[in-house]
Amino acid sequence: VQLVESGGGLVQPGGSLRLSCAASGFTISTSTMSWHRQAPGKERELVAFITSAGGSTNYADSVKGRFTISRDNAKNTVYLQMNSLKPEDTAVYYCMTNRWGVAYWGQGTMVTVSS
Repeated sequence: VQLVESGGGLVQPGGSLRLSCAASGFTISTSTMSWHRQAPGKERELVAFITSAGGSTNYADSVKGRFTISRDNAKNTVYLQMNSLKPEDTAVYYCMTNRWGVAYWGQGTMVTVSS
């Protein structure tokens, strides 16, 4: 199992970014996939997840209405569309899945929201 995030960068407040998580070694449609983030000096927190069955989504209150998680089964990739970004969204963003009780994490991608 391997997860590789991309798409992070520097963006001004109010801007948008789309993060990608390319998965290999398994099929994402068979797993719940999630995005997490860790800001400097803070604990890692769940941002959003999408379930394997039905593709239901859920979001942290802090990003609800601004972020959208989605998946492309054909590309075996999960996305996080982030709009109306705020400085407090600055963090390293990680993709994660749990397979048979084992948590797999990507290496993370840095998102910096600053003017």
